[in-house]
Amino acid sequence: MTTYVLIIIALALLFDFLNGFHDAANSIATVVSTRVLTPGIAVVWAAAFNFIAVYILGVKVAATIGKGIIAPESVSNHVILAALVGAIAWNLLTWWLGLPTSSSHALIGGLIGAAVASAGPGAILFAGLQKTLWFILVAPLVGLALGYANMLAVSWIFRRTPPARVDRLFRRLQIASAAAYSLNHGANDAQKTMGIITILLLATHQIDRFEVPGWVIFACGAAIGLGTLSGGWRIVHTLGSRVTTLRPVGGFCAECAGAMSLFYATHWGIPVSTTHTITGAIVGVGATRRLSAVRWGVAGRIVWAWVLTIPAAAAVAAATYGLTLRISG
Repeated sequence: MTTYVLIIIALALLFDFLNGFHDAANSIATVVSTRVLTPGIAVVWAAAFNFIAVYILGVKVAATIGKGIIAPESVSNHVILAALVGAIAWNLLTWWLGLPTSSSHALIGGLIGAAVASAGPGAILFAGLQKTLWFILVAPLVGLALGYANMLAVSWIFRRTPPARVDRLFRRLQIASAAAYSLNHGANDAQKTMGIITILLLATHQIDRFEVPGWVIFACGAAIGLGTLSGGWRIVHTLGSRVTTLRPVGGFCAECAGAMSLFYATHWGIPVSTTHTITGAIVGVGATRRLSAVRWGVAGRIVWAWVLTIPAAAAVAAATYGLTLRISG
């Protein structure tokens, strides 16, 4: 394995780390904002389930990223390097701005930009990309609908129970719902980096067929877990308190909605945005009280960042690809 390939693998693991760092908010914002767990305990709890997820829920998403977005024959060292730079740059910018955007779609945008710069639009596998693009719209709507439905159902079931008792019960239940969400978050997100590293190994003839090696599974699970431990506190604040105000019962309903959505997507190998899903779920929970309980200005700013993610990451990746060609050539 050449030094260049090792550098790209290290960059991929850095992206995975930043994915966990950036998306720590997805796993812990609700449980921290409701004060069920302290931030320190919450990130350890989330990181542990992020790590073990890849051993429980399979690697179908990795195959979609590795074989379903761009044509394997268009993959080269330069393409993967440029894709990762584009994704990392967008992640760092949106973290700095405190915006909960999608690391998944930043990576997909990076792949598209680098592949088109290398081989033209024909490098894009539109059938696989279409499925992913549809879920940019579907994931937050499903999260919103499930969050809304969960909150209505729980409110009806416990309508005669004293509020203090409900609060105590859901403080305990939210620990379990946070674990379920973190498990599904880790499963879907860590696999994206697995797919990138595996297709790189295939393109450089380190392996002879697309099969995720055991060491890649371990390294990606560890990287996203360590990233979550580091925590992206700017985004925790945006999701946990600026979109809407949550109580333990609302946090439980939002996390269950997010976990249910992600489990379905992971089972079918669809690389969805965990950020979009949990944000939609939080909005759905807030909307059950009244529409004004949701800070729609903040939500609108988040949506604009979502829209820009793929083209912005693609533009950076395309520019990076051109630069690497100039340096190497």
